[in-house]
Amino acid sequence: MSRAGRQRTLIVEADGGSRGNPGVAGYGALVRDPDSGRILARRAEPLGVASNNVAEYSGLIAGLTAAYAIDPGARVEVRMDSKLVVEQMSGRWKIKHEDMKRLALKAREVAQAIAAAGGSVSYSWIPREKNKDADALSNDGMDGRSISEDLWETAGSGDAVDVEEPEVSAADVVADADAEAGAAAEPVQAQRMSAGRERPVRLLLVRHAVTDFTVTGRLDGRGGPNPDLNDEGLAQARAVAAGIDAKVGSLPVRFIASDLSRAQDTIRPAARARGLEVEVDPDWDEQNFGEWDGELLRDLVQQKDFRRLRDDEAYAAPGGGETHRELVERVRGALARALASAPDGGVVVVSSHRKPIMVVLADLLGIDLTHAWMLSIGPASFTGLELWSDGHGTISFVNDTNHLRAR
Repeated sequence: MSRAGRQRTLIVEADGGSRGNPGVAGYGALVRDPDSGRILARRAEPLGVASNNVAEYSGLIAGLTAAYAIDPGARVEVRMDSKLVVEQMSGRWKIKHEDMKRLALKAREVAQAIAAAGGSVSYSWIPREKNKDADALSNDGMDGRSISEDLWETAGSGDAVDVEEPEVSAADVVADADAEAGAAAEPVQAQRMSAGRERPVRLLLVRHAVTDFTVTGRLDGRGGPNPDLNDEGLAQARAVAAGIDAKVGSLPVRFIASDLSRAQDTIRPAARARGLEVEVDPDWDEQNFGEWDGELLRDLVQQKDFRRLRDDEAYAAPGGGETHRELVERVRGALARALASAPDGGVVVVSSHRKPIMVVLADLLGIDLTHAWMLSIGPASFTGLELWSDGHGTISFVNDTNHLRAR
């Protein structure tokens, strides 16, 4: 998008690291406004055991995807302290390693989407001391913390672009690679869920607010300790109620939550304000992580098999864990029930967890588990969908946290 008749410029700063190379890895990325120096988006994510170069490329992909969400047609300037990534992405050095080829292809696909929207992407090397913000985020990732902040949404009129088109289109860009590998997920068939409806069903997915486990970076599935919201989480729940009221208005609403207390307590204030009860459907629960439930992510990422939990749909964590495929099956059933009983002309609000929300989005977009992790779904965030009876759907927004900043 242009501002005041000129093309917008965005700065992407990205980094990645590995403690051991290969070892415990993570990436960090941010998008900055060059005029004000304001950070518009921040990303960090653990990668399990991986090499330093894999982590750096992962940071680049996250940064480009965030820039695309802010303004698809921007002139994007990528700045990294990795000479290897900069030279390879600039086309001056050959890429020999297969992992690097795969990741470079993903980065180029996002860059091509930016170019198709009228933008451009350039790469430049910077000294490590000038990349401190991205380096700090990559250390957050290596410590097991996931960070996804879209600060640009509060930049004011004219500064922000509606997230609907970038979120869908960016996923479509990487979904092409999935199709070649035969890995696309079976899409949700909305006609089985809302047969006979002439209007779309509006679905508002809410990720639960924070607990002490969220803050300290502990894995928390359906078979774990089931912690309650902490004080910050309770404040977020009140903000969620105000946000739901602003989005839904006087429309009829049905409130559904998983069987876990943190999900129910996140939307209970909103339900009570309307004189309604929260209905419980255990199939919206988080994935069961077996004996890993309650463990610190920074400890788990050092285990060789932990990466399989992120990438292998048939893998179950030891001690009775649940596979991703099993999770998908029950979430599809929960979604079908929620949509089939939606109030006519109203909204279904579902309070759930990161992976179940990922499942719904991945099904609609037709992307696999590996690419689904690129979808940002922060605590107490909103994701809005409209699903039609013919199976088509619209993703209106993802990871909306404006209601939290209004507190």
